[in-house]
Amino acid sequence: MNLALTEADEKFRDEVRGFLDTHLTPELREAGRCQTSVFIDKRHSLPWQKILHQKGWVAPSWPKEYGGTGWNETERYIFASECTRAGAPSLAPMGLRMVGPVIMRYGSPEQKAHYLPRILSGEDYWCQGYSEPGSGSDLASLQLRATSDGGDYVLNGSKIWTTHAHWANRMFCLVRTRADGKPQSGITFLLLDMTTPGITVKPIITLAGEHELNQVFFDDVRVPKANRLGEENDGWTVAKYLLEFERGGSSAPGLKATLARLRQAAAAEGDGATTPLIEDPAFRAKLAAAAVRLDAIETTELRVMCALAAGKNPGPASSMLKAQATEAMQHLDELAIEAAAYYAAVDQPEARAPGSNLAPVGPAHWLQAMPRYLNNRAGSIYGGSNEIQRGIIARLVLGL
Repeated sequence: MNLALTEADEKFRDEVRGFLDTHLTPELREAGRCQTSVFIDKRHSLPWQKILHQKGWVAPSWPKEYGGTGWNETERYIFASECTRAGAPSLAPMGLRMVGPVIMRYGSPEQKAHYLPRILSGEDYWCQGYSEPGSGSDLASLQLRATSDGGDYVLNGSKIWTTHAHWANRMFCLVRTRADGKPQSGITFLLLDMTTPGITVKPIITLAGEHELNQVFFDDVRVPKANRLGEENDGWTVAKYLLEFERGGSSAPGLKATLARLRQAAAAEGDGATTPLIEDPAFRAKLAAAAVRLDAIETTELRVMCALAAGKNPGPASSMLKAQATEAMQHLDELAIEAAAYYAAVDQPEARAPGSNLAPVGPAHWLQAMPRYLNNRAGSIYGGSNEIQRGIIARLVLGL
């Protein structure tokens, strides 16, 4: 399998680099550098989305007929890699990467015409209504009740861990429309307007002290049946299709950029009277081992990319990559905490915010270490826990 870029690929890479050099402003680069979570603040992601939308590059995985780029697998990988290396802020995935492709697959012509252009432009900002207080990894046990009443469903219950619900004007949501039979057979997929009367959003402050998550309450919320995606009681099929996109994407470029920042920070430690941390043999060995691990992840991603480009099914590779990439990310966070030492314990939300002119306590390069460590603990849970991914690998590879 040839993993090298062709001449055309290299030309495309140069075009992407030129665009990023011109349009990725210092403010946007700083926002990317200060990012402490997979989900960046809407105030920073949306301006970058609008720049990409104007260029026609906001939806690399979408087909041209719906406003996407029509790029092949290699071009998409190159674009994601170059954006990461340049320090671009990430885009909110809930619309572009998750519900958008699902609307293309299961939406009516009217739903496609209404929602897809608004996702591309950022006019609609989405959140995901899946988990509930008693239903997380066992999602089929969800209990948010949707009672049929004429042309509407009436919703009562709640969703939890809802990322960016406080900013979203739309939600894609799983609801219970039938109580008998198998749990999966009574679930329906709805598209909600978050301004509908009866919806209440309450913040959940994370361990990192950030407001990213929420609990959303539904009290007699009326949702038109025209907002249903797919058939009634067949929402589990739609939800499984969406999860394919939640778990997708390339991780190696971001992980390698994180490792590079960690190396730079370790080299900067020391005030002339002490030896920089990068010179410590034990710590250098840990960085070297991490680099080998990331090379393996990158090679696997490139193999998957080549398989997809050839029209082949990569099999359990997505589960393998999800588990390996999230655990590698957590390991890098642990190394950063080890390197930052006591500076990691100082909570400095104002100093680490993009555009802040507040002097930090200690070196500025450790400001994000603890928030990233705390936020990324969830990486091995969301998108299907790593234990579940290993179960998939056991069945598909080992036949267990």
